[in-house]
Amino acid sequence: MKPSTFSIVAFDPKTGELGVAVASKFLAVGAVVPWAVAGVGAIATQSWANTAYAPRGLRMLKQGMTPKQVGAKLIVTDRAAPQRQFGIVDARGRAFTFTGKSCFEWAGGITGKNFAAQGNILAGAAVVDALANTYEKTRGDLATRLLAALAAGQAAGGDRRGQESAAILVVREKGGYGGFNDRYLDLRVDDHATPIDELRRLLDLHRLYLGKTNPKDILPIDASIARELQSLMHARGYYAGARTGNWDAASEHAFREFAGVENLEDRLLDGARIDRVVLEFLRERFGAQ
Repeated sequence: MKPSTFSIVAFDPKTGELGVAVASKFLAVGAVVPWAVAGVGAIATQSWANTAYAPRGLRMLKQGMTPKQVGAKLIVTDRAAPQRQFGIVDARGRAFTFTGKSCFEWAGGITGKNFAAQGNILAGAAVVDALANTYEKTRGDLATRLLAALAAGQAAGGDRRGQESAAILVVREKGGYGGFNDRYLDLRVDDHATPIDELRRLLDLHRLYLGKTNPKDILPIDASIARELQSLMHARGYYAGARTGNWDAASEHAFREFAGVENLEDRLLDGARIDRVVLEFLRERFGAQ
C-alpha cells in the first residue's frame, strides 16, 4: 500500500522537543510514518514507505551525521528510492526532505529553519506551502504548531483522495508518563471522517490529564467548592459523609480516589487546593450538584 501523506517534522530549540505530525487517506498512518528520539532527531517516512529508514536514520543521526548525509545514505542504499519520500530534522534544527521522482503527483517538500514538510498525492503544492507557512507563523508549544500546520495543510486541499487518519508524536528527555521514556505525546486517529479535528480533541484531553498546573489556576477549596465536590462525590458513591463544606481528611481521601478513576491524578494538589482546569472539567462532565 502507498501512504499518500502530508507530514511535517520539527525541532523546538527552546524546549529541545522533536516532533512529527502527519495526515493521510490511509489506515493508521501513525503506525507507519512518525519516528523520533529525544536529543537525536525526528523522521517521517512515507510513499511506499520503507520503515527501515527511520531506525537506520536515527542511528546515523546519533552517530553525528547530518540529516543531509543521512538522507543521501538512505537513498543510495535503496533500489526503490525513487518511490520513497521522507523528511528528517535533527536536534540542532538541521533539516532534509526527499521526494523520489516516481512518487505520485502532486509530490514535493520544503525545508526551513528547524523543520521539513513534505507530501505526495496531494491537491497541489499549496498543501506543503501551508504546512510550512503555518508552522513558521504559529505561536505556542511544538504540539500546537504541528497541529496548526496539519490543519492548514488539510484546508489547502490535503491528500487529494480524502481523509482517514492522522497522528502527532512529540518526544523530549524523560517526557513520557512517569518520566520513564521520551514519548511526551503520541496520539493517533486511525480511522475517522475528520481525523485532524479528532486529533485536536485528543490533544486537549492529553493536556487535561497530563498537563502541568499553571500557578495562576490554583484555587483554594473554600466552603462553597468543598460542598460542591462533596455533593458530586456523594452522588457517585465516593463520599458518604455530610456535605458540610469542611474539606477534611475524609473529603480529600475520597477526592483522590475519584480523581484517580477519572485519570486526573497528575493534576492533584496537596491540601485544600484544586486546579481550576480540573474543577471546570468536573463541572462540565458531571454537572452542578
